[in-house]
Amino acid sequence: MQHATLAIYATAALIGGLIPGPNTLLALANGVSGNWRVVFVGMCGAALSDVIVVAAVGAGLGALLMASASLFATIKWIGVAYLVWLAIQLWRAQPQDLSRVRVKSDLSARRVFLRSFGVALTNPKILLFFSAFLPQFVDTSMPLAPQYAVLAVVSAAIDIVVMTLYATGGVQAARLMTARGLKRLNRVCAVVMFSLAGGLALYRKSGS
Repeated sequence: MQHATLAIYATAALIGGLIPGPNTLLALANGVSGNWRVVFVGMCGAALSDVIVVAAVGAGLGALLMASASLFATIKWIGVAYLVWLAIQLWRAQPQDLSRVRVKSDLSARRVFLRSFGVALTNPKILLFFSAFLPQFVDTSMPLAPQYAVLAVVSAAIDIVVMTLYATGGVQAARLMTARGLKRLNRVCAVVMFSLAGGLALYRKSGS
């Protein structure tokens, strides 16, 4: 894989990553907690999911998902249910005013990790997107596994950069806004998350 090709992929992935999605909204919400440990663990979960999704594409799972309507539907509705559950959790969250009290998140590291990790793995749109997108940057005349490994690392790194930006915004909001304002911000994220669930529910594979 040439450096120019990798640079084009990284630029495209960065631009796409900046568009708000479930993982970035979770990073924002984690930032609102004011706890960088929560933010870091959440980003690790999301980054690991990127690596697994790219590996799955390299192994042909994306093509299998594209060919099997029943498998696609099963994963899709699991993803819809998961996003709705996350939206409810964000809606009900009770952030505290950092100007008055030092916040300690009550979320365990394991729960935060699995929450972010599960978002990508239950969203077939991500797998199908990578299935269509990644092969354009792979040189079929060269060994495929090392190229997919590089793309996986680059994807995870870009996601970490984007989520750091969103989380930093959440941390700044937590410092400047009252608990009431933070609750509204969480509810805005919840509404967007619910909308993403609705979009996933209406999503159809091309040709289906």
